[in-house]
Amino acid sequence: MRTKIKICGITKLSNALEAVELGVDALGFVFFNESPRYIEPKKAREIINLLPSFISRVGLFVNASKEEVLFAISESKINILQFHGDENETFCNQFNLPYIKAISFKDGINLLEYCQLFSSSSAILIDTYSQKMRGGTGETFNWDLIPKQLPLPLIIAGGLDSNNVSSLINSVNPYGVDVSGGVELDKGIKDHNMMKNFVLGVHNATI
Repeated sequence: MRTKIKICGITKLSNALEAVELGVDALGFVFFNESPRYIEPKKAREIINLLPSFISRVGLFVNASKEEVLFAISESKINILQFHGDENETFCNQFNLPYIKAISFKDGINLLEYCQLFSSSSAILIDTYSQKMRGGTGETFNWDLIPKQLPLPLIIAGGLDSNNVSSLINSVNPYGVDVSGGVELDKGIKDHNMMKNFVLGVHNATI
């Protein structure tokens, strides 16, 4: 099965439609107002309303309140939640939508334990650890430290681009890959050719 592709940090309709045309599986909308890729839920809905039905629409949150998440769901029409903060499983699992739990990878992280702690999640997303920001670091981590067998689907993010995504897939064979900065001209502004080359990199990987 082909590795699934998510492009995160969508802020423009034109970029969303270009990504869909290239065959991506999911688009991510950042509802964390400290991020340079932040988008208001109402603006996200304007984009989502024009997307094909089978494209997953993922809302990204960092330590948001229950009310903030519910508001974003209602306003934007996202259909998957992605939590990048310190949320526990009870919090993540209360919105009647599938969710992805993101983990910042660093020494001492036990991914098997996280899979048990968030057994209700649709997938675990592993991103590069940073003291300064939650995701979107543009830096990779040591993929060799990822256990070969995890009980949940695995999505990899962190510093991916068209030059390294094939190597990642050949090495780790994740369920999905998540890219943001690796296909950007500027924060939140995607480049068509960079997205195209990233998608080609995924398709050209040999498992």
